Amino acid sequence: MGSKTKKIKAAGRFSGGIGTRARKNFNKIEELQRQRQVSPFYAKAKVKRIAAGIWKCMKTGKVFAGPAYYLEANK
Repeated sequence: MGSKTKKIKAAGRFSGGIGTRARKNFNKIEELQRQRQVSPFYAKAKVKRIAAGIWKCMKTGKVFAGPAYYLEANK
């Protein structure tokens, strides 16, 4: 993963030719997908995204397939 800067956060890995609107939208999506989300197996546990569509419950250790970026469809 490339280095990040304070001002442009995760979009800092791209070259300078990308505009501010694209960087802001990318940062929004990136922030949502990196958050810990509620586990479908254990209500108090969190789920971490391992790869696109692969999730792991931090409490039970179960690895399962699901949506690519975030589990809840209403975001």
